[in-house]
Amino acid sequence: MKGSKLGVKFRRQHGVGKYSLDFYCPELRLGIELDGSSHDNDQSFKYDKDREDFITKQNIKIIRFQNKDILNNLNGVVEEIKKYL
Repeated sequence: MKGSKLGVKFRRQHGVGKYSLDFYCPELRLGIELDGSSHDNDQSFKYDKDREDFITKQNIKIIRFQNKDILNNLNGVVEEIKKYL
């Protein structure tokens, strides 16, 4: 996700406490998470929930996308992210 498409810069693999966000925009305090099939089980769901709870308590908004959405509908993903800009 290039900043030129969105008008803001995102960092990749940004650490928040013991966790890491796939992408993070410090200017907006916005994190983007990309989820693949490894997130489709109870253990991963609990971990993701605990992680998201911690990160949102740091005043960071998280939006999530499936990997397949990035591959098949990148323009739609970009439009969705723009709603938070």
